[in-house]
Amino acid sequence: MKIGILLTGHPPDELLNEFGEYDTMFSTLLEGNGFDYVSFAVVDGEFPASPEAADGWIITGSRHGAYEDLPWIPPLEDLIRAIQHSGRPLIGVCFGHQIIAQALGGTVEKFREGWAVGRTEYQLNGETVALNAWHQDQVTKLPEGAKVLGSNAFCRNAVVAYGDTIWTVQPHPEHTDGFQRGLIETRGKGMIPDPLLDSATMRMGSHDDNTRIAQFMADFLKKERA
Repeated sequence: MKIGILLTGHPPDELLNEFGEYDTMFSTLLEGNGFDYVSFAVVDGEFPASPEAADGWIITGSRHGAYEDLPWIPPLEDLIRAIQHSGRPLIGVCFGHQIIAQALGGTVEKFREGWAVGRTEYQLNGETVALNAWHQDQVTKLPEGAKVLGSNAFCRNAVVAYGDTIWTVQPHPEHTDGFQRGLIETRGKGMIPDPLLDSATMRMGSHDDNTRIAQFMADFLKKERA
C-alpha cells in the first residue's frame, strides 16, 4: 500500500540530521506495516496530480497556521476535499488535523488560553492516552458531520473523525521526547512561556501511547472499505 505524505512544514535545520524530515518520522512511526511512501512538500508548492497518486494519505504538522494567507493553503484544501470525495483514507496530525477541519467547513484559531506542550493526556474512546503536544492553534468550530472521539479540558476537539475515511489528531504520535526537547531549544524558548517548557521537560521519560496510536493509524489506513 502506497501512503502519500503531504509535508506542510519542515523541522528546524538544527534537528534534521538527527531526526530527518517529517515524512521520515511518520515512516519510522508506522514501520513494520508494509507501507511504501511518496512525499510531496506542499509547503514548497509541490502537489500530487490527484488523490490517485497514493492509496492513503497523511498530512503532517507545521509551524504555520491553517488560517494564514499562504499560496499553498487553498490548493491543499482543494486536495483534501478531493481525497475525501475519492474515498481514500486520510489522516491529519496537528496542522493536518486543523487544515482538514478548515477545508471541510470548520474554524481554526489561535487559542486564547495558550499552548499545550509536552506529554498530555486525552480521553479517547473512553480510555486515557498520553501523547506529546505542541500547539497553540485549535479547531474551535467543527464542520458538519464531524465526530469528536478524543478530548481533554484544554482541547475539546483533539481527535476527530469524518465518516469512515478521515481521522485526525491534534497531538503528535510521531514526536519522541528527543524531538520535543529539540523543539524546546530551537523554537520554544522566547515563544512559549518558560514554565510550560520546564514542565514539559520534567514530564519527559513518562509513558506515552505513540506505539498504540501508530497501530491504530496503520489499521485505519489498511482497513477495507466498501
